[in-house]
Amino acid sequence: MPASRKYPLELRERAVRMYRTAEPKPVIRRMAEELGVHHEALRGWIRQAEAEADAGERDDMLTTEEKEELAQLRREVRELRRANEVLRTASAFFAAQLDPTRPR
Repeated sequence: MPASRKYPLELRERAVRMYRTAEPKPVIRRMAEELGVHHEALRGWIRQAEAEADAGERDDMLTTEEKEELAQLRREVRELRRANEVLRTASAFFAAQLDPTRPR
């Protein structure tokens, strides 16, 4: 007979899902207090879910490698948008300099 669990599986799954979808990432200790679980239990559930994703056992989560790639791509998009804004502003400035009769 398996040992009884202190926390139901539904609570564990919901807690991990809440942590994953929260932006910005909540403080684990505070989130655990709100859920009525021990903070180390919650921390362990989150680590276990991440390990399962890295092992390919969970399709509903990104692997650590995918998370790092996503973060890198988001940084790159931010830089490119900033560069485009600079180029757009410079283009308007130089166009105004070349054609002074053009209305501003």
